[in-house]
Amino acid sequence: MPLSIDEYADSLDQRDLIWPQVPAPTPVKAKPSIDPLPEVRAVLWDIYGTLLRIPDPGFTLFPQQDIRLQVALDKTIHEFNMWNSMYRQPGPPWQSMIKQYREYSSRLEQVACKYAHDVTDINLVSIWRAIIDRLHDKEYSYEIATYGDDDQLAEKVALFFHRCLQAMEARPGVASMLNLLHSQGIRMGLFSDGQSFSRAEIRNALRRQAEIPEMEQLFPVGQSLISYQMGVRKPSPTLYRQIAGQFLSRGIEPEQILHVSTRVETDLAEARAVGMKTALLAEEKSGLEASANLLKDPQTRPDRLLTRITQITSVVGFD
Repeated sequence: MPLSIDEYADSLDQRDLIWPQVPAPTPVKAKPSIDPLPEVRAVLWDIYGTLLRIPDPGFTLFPQQDIRLQVALDKTIHEFNMWNSMYRQPGPPWQSMIKQYREYSSRLEQVACKYAHDVTDINLVSIWRAIIDRLHDKEYSYEIATYGDDDQLAEKVALFFHRCLQAMEARPGVASMLNLLHSQGIRMGLFSDGQSFSRAEIRNALRRQAEIPEMEQLFPVGQSLISYQMGVRKPSPTLYRQIAGQFLSRGIEPEQILHVSTRVETDLAEARAVGMKTALLAEEKSGLEASANLLKDPQTRPDRLLTRITQITSVVGFD
């Protein structure tokens, strides 16, 4: 049988591969606000920038430094032996691929949202599926026994490409902290911009730090929502109404949910708008989006401010 996406992510760690590294953190001058919120019954985690340290404001397909995209494309082309099936042009392989990547991304970005104020999400797996289809025009082949059919291959290519594109690592102490919350019966979910492979990425990063329960136990699918599932990304109101409805069907009101993120305007403000409690993580400058105006406004000001992610144990009522 082909490798599952989790097995594939694990297999990459067994190889001597060089991945981009997250720069050392630059601390933020902030005073934590970590008084208990005893009414909280569930915690929703943003992934990229919150549970995972990254060098960007959030999940990205187009980093500010264009060289990162070039290197990620070049590594992906060589990893999956794409060069012989590409329509060759003068220059390095990534130059030919980057045009396709931008073209398919632009097409997906132009897909209209169903509801006003929502923001279209770009599905990275769909981009690579389109690129693979084009490679087949020139008799592209790969190890089906390892990678599966074209859809399964596209997901694995997307994961490998993203690992090359965006450096990431679990925040210090986060795996042990999640284990503690889980053992105390705190319901948790992932609520984040991301892709179908994002659960594999966070699982893989956490397990490099400590043993954790199975992902379905730690972050049940019914208590989680990742942007690719609805085709819109934060701060789309539809995402927040959907996740609030998922918890409401389980007997948990919005005001009993605490959403944790490093971004106020594009994340926590909308969570407040649907009635959730919010906590801003200000552990480092990288990825932190919190203007003074939003922090002062009662309508958008987070309920709690964490300067270390592990302080969440105080906020949910035990330490």
